Amino acid sequence: MDFMEIFTLVTGVIYIILEIRQKNLMWVVGVFTSLAAMWVFFRQGLYASFGLNTYYLITAFIGLWQWGRDRKKLASETVSSDAIHLNRLPVKTMAISAVVVLAGTFALAWVMELMENPMSYLDASVAVLSAVATWWLVRSYIQQWWLWIIADTLSTILCATQGMWWMTVLYAAYTLSALYGWYHWRRNGVYVSE
Repeated sequence: MDFMEIFTLVTGVIYIILEIRQKNLMWVVGVFTSLAAMWVFFRQGLYASFGLNTYYLITAFIGLWQWGRDRKKLASETVSSDAIHLNRLPVKTMAISAVVVLAGTFALAWVMELMENPMSYLDASVAVLSAVATWWLVRSYIQQWWLWIIADTLSTILCATQGMWWMTVLYAAYTLSALYGWYHWRRNGVYVSE
C-alpha cells in the first residue's frame, strides 16, 4: 500500500467535506492534500496532474483570502451563519473559461506527449478543467460543481487506468461529493452583494 496515496485519500475526503460546507479550513487541508498529490503524480509521470496540484497549492492561499473577504460581506447582511456565500458567474467569465479549457487542453496535451505522458489528452483535460473549476471555487460560483463532476469522473478513469487504486477511490468519492455539493450550495446559497 502506498502511504502517500492513502494520505491524499484521507486529506482529500476531509477537504471535500469542508468544501461542501464552505469552511475556510478547507484551504489549509488543501495545502497538505496538494503536496501529497504532487508527490504521487510526479512519481507516476503524470506531469499535468502534478502541475495541477501545484496550482491547487497556490490557489489555497488565494482562496483563503477570497473566502474570508466574502464571508465578511455576508456577515454584514442578515443571513444565517451557515449560509453558503455565492457570487454570480459572469457570461464573460464563462466564455473565457470555455476558450481556456479547449485551447489549454490541446496545448497541454501536446506538451505532455513530448514528455511521454502515458495519458496525455486525458491528463491534460483533467488538469485544465480542474484549474478552471478551482478558480470558480475561489470565486464561489455554484457552477464550479458541474466542472468538478466532469473533471473528477475523468480523474477516476485516469487513475484506474494507471492502477492507482487509492487515488481512484478518492476521485470516485470526489465525483459523488461534487453532486452533493451542488445540491447543498443550491439549497443553502446566498448571493453576496457586489
